[in-house]
Amino acid sequence: MLRIDQIWLSTQALDMRAGMDTLLSRVVLVFGAAQPHHAYLFANARGSRLKIFIQDGYGMWMCTRRLAEGSFSWPRDIKELKHSLSREQLQALVVGLPWQRIGANSAILHV
Repeated sequence: MLRIDQIWLSTQALDMRAGMDTLLSRVVLVFGAAQPHHAYLFANARGSRLKIFIQDGYGMWMCTRRLAEGSFSWPRDIKELKHSLSREQLQALVVGLPWQRIGANSAILHV
């Protein structure tokens, strides 16, 4: 339904009471702009809730997700405020799996 060319994750916690305007302001602050066909992901401080902001070129979408148990695997690098994700990593993240292990980081280097 939505075309998403790039997926971005913010390492800074977001107050989940944030509405569309606050979320848009945070996207611009952290990522520089809300690019068309880009998805921007944010989590609360506990990592138990997730908000996704998507700019589709015509309007904006905001989605939320909460896990029944546990928390999302969320990076907390203070140096790096944003990360790029692949579609496969996004699919793992939203169901609560360790997305960092998908892709190049899943290689076994030592026996």
